[in-house]
This record gives sequence, C-alpha cells and structure tokens, in this order.
Amino acid sequence: MMRIIVAVTMTLVFAAVFCERAAGADVLEITKDTTLDPAKTYGAIIIKASNITIDGRGAWLVGAKVSNDGEPKANAYKGTAIYAKGVSNVRLVDINAKGWETGLIVEDGAGWVVEDCNFSDNFHDPDFGWGENGRRGGIVLNRVTKSRIARNRANRVWDACVLVDSNENTIAGNDFSRTSNTCLKLWNASRTVVENNNLSYGIRKNPGEVHARDSTSVLIESGSNHNRFLRNNCRYGGDGIFIRVLNGWVSTDNYFEENDCSYANNNCVEAWSPRNTYVRNKANYGSYGFWLGASDQTVLVGNEASYNGIKGINNNSPHLPDNGHAGIVFMFGPSSHTICRENKCVGNNGAGIAAIGDLDQNGPKWKAFHWILERNELADNRWGVYVKNADWLNVAANKARNNAFGAIFTDGGVTNLINAREKQDDGREPPKAVLVGPHAAKTGEKVALDASGSTDPAGHKLDYRWDLGDGTIADAAKVEHVFAKPGFYRVGLTVHNGVVSDLAWRDFYVVEPLAEIATEGEAAKWSWVDASSTAKFRDDDRTFIAGKSALAALVEPYGGGRVSLLYPAEKNAGIKLDGKSRLVFWLKAINENLPAWQDVNPVVTLYESEDRYIRLAPKKDLLSNPPYIEAREGWTYFAPPLAGDDTWHREAKGEVRTVNYLTIGVDSWGAPPLRIWIDGLGLK
Repeated sequence: MMRIIVAVTMTLVFAAVFCERAAGADVLEITKDTTLDPAKTYGAIIIKASNITIDGRGAWLVGAKVSNDGEPKANAYKGTAIYAKGVSNVRLVDINAKGWETGLIVEDGAGWVVEDCNFSDNFHDPDFGWGENGRRGGIVLNRVTKSRIARNRANRVWDACVLVDSNENTIAGNDFSRTSNTCLKLWNASRTVVENNNLSYGIRKNPGEVHARDSTSVLIESGSNHNRFLRNNCRYGGDGIFIRVLNGWVSTDNYFEENDCSYANNNCVEAWSPRNTYVRNKANYGSYGFWLGASDQTVLVGNEASYNGIKGINNNSPHLPDNGHAGIVFMFGPSSHTICRENKCVGNNGAGIAAIGDLDQNGPKWKAFHWILERNELADNRWGVYVKNADWLNVAANKARNNAFGAIFTDGGVTNLINAREKQDDGREPPKAVLVGPHAAKTGEKVALDASGSTDPAGHKLDYRWDLGDGTIADAAKVEHVFAKPGFYRVGLTVHNGVVSDLAWRDFYVVEPLAEIATEGEAAKWSWVDASSTAKFRDDDRTFIAGKSALAALVEPYGGGRVSLLYPAEKNAGIKLDGKSRLVFWLKAINENLPAWQDVNPVVTLYESEDRYIRLAPKKDLLSNPPYIEAREGWTYFAPPLAGDDTWHREAKGEVRTVNYLTIGVDSWGAPPLRIWIDGLGLK
C-alpha cells in the first residue's frame, strides 16, 4: 500500500509540474511508435518510453497564449512543447513547435535522434540586459549522451541549442541562427562533434551599444573539453565563438577548423582557456579577430584574422596603443607556450599579432612567454607584430610588408626575442618537439627531462633551448635538474631546425618530502562545519600530487555560505607546534557557480580548543586570483606562515601549542556542488 501511495503522489507531483510546462494545454503522453496528424494542432507532448519513433509529419505543437498584462513580451512564453526524462533511443522527426518557453527538453537519456524539426519562435528576449536568463528557447539537453541533432531549425529564440553535462553528441547541419543569446551553448559538455551548422547572428544589442551583453553565436564553458567544431557559420555574432571562464573552470583541448566567425560585434573568437587549437578559421571584420586572454598552450595555424577594428564596420573596445585593435591578440592573461604559424593578418587597425604580458604599473606579474611566430602573412597593419612584456619568442620566416611601424615592434619589457632577423625560408617543414619526463617531483630530487626523441622530417640538425621555470636555461637534448623550492614551474622546450621551430612544455609541480598529517588515506577522519551543507570524503588515488592519494571532498548539497572542512572529526590530532612555522597544502577545486568564489579563500584555522586558535586568512581571494593562473585546472600551493605576513592575515586567541584539529574553509556566491581536493597537508 505504501508503494502505491508514493507512486500516486509522485505521479501527481510530476503532473502538476508538467502542467506548468504545458501552460494549460492538453498533454499527449507517448509510449510507443507514433505518427502525428499534420492537419491537427497539438499541445505539449511527454515522451515516456524508450526505443520508439515519433514522426510529426510536419504537425505543429502550439503553446498557449498567456495575457501579458503589461509585462514584457518574453513573459508570454510558457511551458515545454516536448519533454522526456530517463528514456533513450528515441527518434523524433519532422515536428514543429512554437510559442513555448522551450521547444524540446531531454533529460537523462542516450541514443536520441532529433531530425528535421523546427523549434523557432519560442522564448526570445532581445531586450534583456547583462547576466544569466535561464537555459531555454529551442533545444535543451541535460545529461544526454551519444545522440544526434541534425537538420533542425531554431530561429528567433533565446538559446537555440544547449547541452549541459552531456557528452559524445553530434550537432550537424542545423540552422540555429538569429538568437537573442546563443546559437549553441555547451556547459560541461565534452567530445561533441559540431559540424556544418548555421550558428550566425547570435547577438543581443541596441544600435550604438558596445559589448552585446555577452551574447554570442557559440558559448563554451565550465569543463567543456575535447569538442570538435568543423565548418560552421558563426558570423555576425556578439562574439563568433566564446570560450568563457567566469568560475575558474576552464574548457580545454577543443579543436576548431574552417569555421567562419567573421563580422563579430566584439571578437570573432574570444577565449580565456588554455590548450585549444584553431586551424584555417576565418576571423575577419570584427572588432578583434582572435582575443585570447589566459589562453596558454594555444595553437593557431592557417587562420585568417584580417580587417579587424575598422571604423564603420566593427570598432569596439580598443585596447592597444592609439585606440588600436588586432587580428590576433593575447592580452589580460598569461599566454605561455603559444604557436602562431601561417596565419593571414592583413589590414587590421592596429597589430597583425599582439603578444602582451601583464600591464601592472608596478611591473608585470607575468609575461607573454615561450612563443613561436612563424610564416605568418603580416601586411598593411599598424604593427606587423606588437610585443610588450614578453619573454622567449622565436620569430622566423614571416612575410611582412607595408606595416606602418615595422614587422616587429617592441614596446618595452621584451627579452629573448630570437631570430628576429628573418632568415631565408627554404620551405622546410617544422620539426616535431617531443618532451619525455615526469610532471611532478620532490624538492632536492634529480629530475631527468629528455627531448632526444624530437625529430625533423628532412633530418636537419636540431638545436634545443630549455627554460625550467626557476631561471635555469639549458641547450642540450637531455637535461637533469634539481628544484630547490616547492611550487609550480613553467617548463618550456623549443626545438629549432635552422629555419623554423616547434615547442613542448610541462606544467611542472614540485612538492616537499613532508610527512602528511591528514591527506594520505585519512578520508574517514574528516568532517565539515556548516549546518546547511553536507560533505562526503574519499581517498582519491587518481587525482593527487603527493604520496599515493589525495583527500577528495564533495560538498552536496552546499548551502552557499562558508563551509569548512575539518580534520579530524574527533578533534584529537595532538600535533605539537614546537619548531613549526608554516602550514602547507595543495588545493584543487571545481566550483560551477557563476561567478564562483566570494570573500577570501582559503581560510585556515588551527585549533587547540574552541578558545585557543590561530586563524590565517589571505588578504585577497587566492582562489579567484591564484598566484599562477596557468594552473587553474591543476593544483595551487599554499604555505601560510603561522605568524602571518604580507599575504596572510593572522588572528589568534590564546596561546596554541598543540593542534587538536584544523579547518580549511571556502565560500562561494551560489550553491551548486563544490568539488575540492587537498593534498600534501603538513606542518614545517
């Protein structure tokens, strides 16, 4: 009887929720192969069975009209035309849906095929300002895998197609153009193939407005990795393609080939994530062609980035000197280990290519570091290449002409500009740099790094240059090195065959041979402090940096305030502070919330008792502003001194001689799950 009551209750709850989705229209529940009547107008559909085909034959699902009562037009859109949860292998073809908040929502499914459907003229809000406004409009897929979305339309909507926590899908041959927010949005969506789609005119702006309110043809964010974008039309967007990082969660290893992102109001391509590759794309006639901030390990080969920043076309937000723009610019974030090869940068109102490090008036905190600039066409720009606050750039075999201030213009803070005088280019292929060696080591431990496996296609002699990140430069094929201090090091290698080059790199972590007190097989002893949250702990032997495992904490539900991870739960550690001056630990985190962290983080408190403690809080948020941005997806090293210093504020009560328990606290703006890893925790 209890099961029947629960089942009836859940059915009523689901029906009530979906009635809101259906906006009061009749709801058709489908549990088998179904063909709709094209002469009939339908209300909402719920799909409740797997392994079925629904052939719409051109039938329309029309949302109920809701009186505006003076409210904005966008509020007239209610409900979902087609909804499915927990069903798979559904084929949905030739259905039209308009007048809804969302045309199609699929949750927790696999093997879907959606073809030849039209989800145009659903929720649309071109008057909305800045910020988030929900995922709605055309198609929304939540936790959907191995599915195909092909030859559909979704025009005049807010978001044409959204993938959330969805992997291994194909988006092909669709017309998702003319939207007020995005044509395609990926959130933690990986291994997607996006090919031959019309993703143009993703833009929301008024005449004379500058920034288009972050509207874009394609938006990629929050752990959307290993996607392939091939031959898509992304023209006339606020941006063409935008890889956004508002929460510190980067999107990497994406590949873009032969997409046309031209005529963007702002940036034809904008990215704030490392390790993405762009090949033969068009990024012309925007305010900027490629704007790449904090985009380390980027590869650009054979792209067009011309006629950007032109007055009367797109000329928004000049950031280079004298109101200049650029075809390709790396600015406002690190750009370590960058390859720019065979790009066409012609007629830009500013630089063809710009490599710009930190512009802090007190001196750069980082430089544009370890670049290859080769065989680019640089013509009719103000500067062929503009360089400021940069180190170690191999510049060779470029074709430069008619640049007003020369092929290469250095504007201060530039070191190790190599091969600046162009050598005769005999057309030889670049070598292949191969770096073999570890990604981490201990202080005082000899590290062997080997580039002897690097090759040249024609057998030309290779020269080597290493920068090990601690001031050490080497020129042998093999190097051995001892790192003296713990932390993060940018290790770079350039291999040169006499004309052109290749590079390799390591984000290298050096840890201390320190006795861990809480992060090596100790997960069962941890707890948390926050009545509105729940934390689960485990020993993670796959994601770790010291020893054989790290502590992994999942805070879910998370209350949205400061949550502190506590060790040990029994508060009986009994760790003596005699001779100790610092607490050290490594931390890695994923925070889905936009805009991620608030207040200052992390806050560490060492307790002898409730009445005796030392609290160490950074004077600025070190999770939002880590000491090395390149390692956002990796580990950050913290070593707060027990006495405090210029970075860490110390608050104490009583005298602490013994640490019986400690907490490490973080605070986020919102309340999604938090994933936190801590490793190498100890006192020294």
